Parts: sequence; structure tokens; C-alpha cells
Amino acid sequence: MTVTDRPTGYAQISMHPSGQVQPQSPVPRVAQAPRLVRPQGWPDELMGELSLRVDVRGARSVAVEQFHSGALRVVRPLYLDTSGQVCYTVINPGGGYVAGDDYLMEMDVLPGASMLLTSQAATKIYRTAGQPVRQHTNARVGAGALFESIPDQIIAYRDAVYIQTSTVEVDPEGSYIAGEVVTPGWAPDGSLFEYEKIVLRTDVIRPGQSVPVLVDALVLEPSAMDVSGLGGLDSHTHVGTLLAVDRRVDADLVREIGEFAERFPELLVGVSLAPGPALALRVLGNNTEVITNLLLDVDAHLRRRWFNQDRIDFRKQ
Repeated sequence: MTVTDRPTGYAQISMHPSGQVQPQSPVPRVAQAPRLVRPQGWPDELMGELSLRVDVRGARSVAVEQFHSGALRVVRPLYLDTSGQVCYTVINPGGGYVAGDDYLMEMDVLPGASMLLTSQAATKIYRTAGQPVRQHTNARVGAGALFESIPDQIIAYRDAVYIQTSTVEVDPEGSYIAGEVVTPGWAPDGSLFEYEKIVLRTDVIRPGQSVPVLVDALVLEPSAMDVSGLGGLDSHTHVGTLLAVDRRVDADLVREIGEFAERFPELLVGVSLAPGPALALRVLGNNTEVITNLLLDVDAHLRRRWFNQDRIDFRKQ
């Protein structure tokens, strides 16, 4: 493997088609780092940017292009099983997100490739003082490709505003699976739901189209609603979500996942068949680990059925 890592954080990686490591050889250099497409109204200068382009080389998926700047980067890729799926862990060296931080990620999983994206630790959102923390992801999933995104939990502290949006272009023959857990942060007086607002929104589109086939949105705003009451989290403190977009999702699978979730009596779980087709799951509970285990168990069910892969073992210490 040959890597050229420029001061900007841009790297172009090449590997022999056989999958063998290639001797040091000239690698095409770029005049400048790529400029990631920003959502409308976003500034030029961002707190962190990250881009990965994953393709198949031999029996493995590898990043053929990689770019990072600011407070976002990835550690060395891992292969957690023998499937050839590459796993990247996103890190934020700053340790937390604060007022006015804007983060942008771009993920391109080419046809036939498989990537799992996770995080090194929880996403911690601190007091934002009227300037929200924003994170946006643009992703493309090619035909026969798989993109899984299973980060650690989001923890929102007092007076935090966090807006996380994703636009995911999924080929009709591609697969996209994403899970999230939201946890209320600690407050000095021991109270919960002291954050101002959390927004999680994913727009799923098809290649060549701009109108989403599916919009999955979660909004938690304690100042405008009784988050803990009926119609909110119904006396629970934590919420988990999982979205699976795949041509093989059907009513039988949704019913099967719903029956499986009954093994977790301490959780309140809802599973729906959504356009795409897609499976949309919401889970309410009071413990991050229990909710995460349910999400990973459901993900494992899908991985075994569709990709002959076992439950994810992140090997995190």
C-alpha cells in the first residue's frame, strides 16, 4: 500500500488488484485537497472535515482516497471479520463539541465495497450559548455495496443544541444501516433533559434524484415539549434509532424484528416498514448499554441474513 499524506490531510492510497502490498511507487498527487460540498448557508471554514472513498481491492474493501482537516480524522482501518469489510473509527481529538462547531463528512462506498463507520467514544455536546453544533454527512452507496454507521452514543449536556443531518444516496441494489443512541448528560442538580434541542435527520435519495424516498427524523426539544411524558419518551430517559435501507426489507422481516425485540422487556420498541423499502426502529429505555445491545442484535440479524456476517465486535477497550 502506498500513501501520500499531504499537510492538508489528503491521502491517495493504492493497492495491487491482487490485494498484495505494493512496493513504494509514484502516486498521483493533487494540487489541492478536495473541497467537500457544504450544506446551504454553511461557512467555508469548518471545525472538522472528513472524506473517505472506499473500493474493492482483491478480497477486501479499502479506502482509495482519504481526506481530513481540523478536528476530524480516522485511525488505522480494521478488519473485524473475514468478510473483507473495512472498519474506520472517527476521532475528535478535542474531546467534545461546543458552540458554533460545524463538522462535515463525505462517505463514498463504491459498487461491491463494504464499510463500517464507528466512533472512538461518545459524541459529547456541551453548552452551545445560542450557536448550535452542526454535523452533516453526505454519503453514496453503490450497487451491491454496504455502508454501516454505528457510532457511540450522543450525550447532550445542559443548554446544548445539536443538529445532525445526513443525505444518503443509496443505489436500489445497495444497503445502508445506521444506528444512534441519545443520552441526557449530567447536570449539577441531577436533573435530566437540560439540553435545549437535539435533531437527527436522514434523507435517503436514489441516484439521479433529489427528492427523498425516505426522511427519518427525530426531534427532542425539552423547552417546547414534555420530553419525558406521553408523546415523548414516555417516562424513559434514553432513545435509540436504527434505519436499514435494503431491497430485501419486507413486512415479514419487520414483524420478525418486532417479535425479537420482545426479548427486551425493559425497553419500549417500535418497528415500522418505511418507503425505500426500509426498516425503521425506535427504542426507549433508561440504559445506554441495553439499548446499544438491542441495536447491535438487530443489526446482527440483518448482517447474517443478507451478508453472512456475524455480530459486530468493535474490540473497543
